[in-house]
Amino acid sequence: MLTELESFLLRLATEPAILTTVGRTRGSVPRESGAWMAVFAGETSGAIGTIGGGHLEWDAMRQAREALALQAGAPGVAPLAWEQAVTLGPSLGQCCGGALVLRFEPVNASHIEALRTRLTAHHAPLALFGGGHVGRAIVQALAPLPFDVTWIDSRDEVFPRDLPGPVRTEHSDPVQAAVRGLPSGACVLIMSFSHAEDLDIVASCLQRQRDHGDLGFIGLIGSATKWATFRSRLRQRGFSDAELARITCPIGLPGITGKQPAVIAASVVAQLLLETATVSGVV
Repeated sequence: MLTELESFLLRLATEPAILTTVGRTRGSVPRESGAWMAVFAGETSGAIGTIGGGHLEWDAMRQAREALALQAGAPGVAPLAWEQAVTLGPSLGQCCGGALVLRFEPVNASHIEALRTRLTAHHAPLALFGGGHVGRAIVQALAPLPFDVTWIDSRDEVFPRDLPGPVRTEHSDPVQAAVRGLPSGACVLIMSFSHAEDLDIVASCLQRQRDHGDLGFIGLIGSATKWATFRSRLRQRGFSDAELARITCPIGLPGITGKQPAVIAASVVAQLLLETATVSGVV
């Protein structure tokens, strides 16, 4: 399953496009700064990505296709980027009340690598320990979202052949050794096939926090009873209650009680989005 970015870059290899990006924003707007939409030539050619829908997006697509038509008619003329300031009000049929700047940028195959770097720059690193049913469901749910996922397990051949989106897999034995190599700021989800492995991963995360304090959200799958047992064993390893408070267990939004992997995944991913938005100051 290709992500929107992968689909865009794959198509860009054979035909030019106009990349429309949300720049500065003020007040209530449909998408955040950095949101993007790629438009290719042709009225029946759907855009990839979105800048918020409605008349704002429709008019941006119209401008982009007009620019592509002009570009096709004058192949020797270098196309120029342009910006448009938009106030969202009744005239647009979008009464958000805010304002934004759209940047329109002609792009082609020569820009692919630069765009790959630029459009993934705001992704948050996330380490998922455990290749079981819930882990697979979470990786699927994360595929279209702004996370760079490293999927880690101690077992051989546990990962599916068709990985959803840009997921990097890692075999680590012992599995907790992978904690040392996680990027600074990484969120961590722990759900291995073994409670003993889970405990060692949690202990390694706590040790890294003690040494560097550079991990983000750390979540452990399990019940309150499991966490009570883990707390006791982690105290015996020398971790304080203040350090143990850095671990979230159980994971997922309160009130969502379904046990199906897809339900757990939806709950956990929603919690991750809330946590990362809080850290970045969005909420």
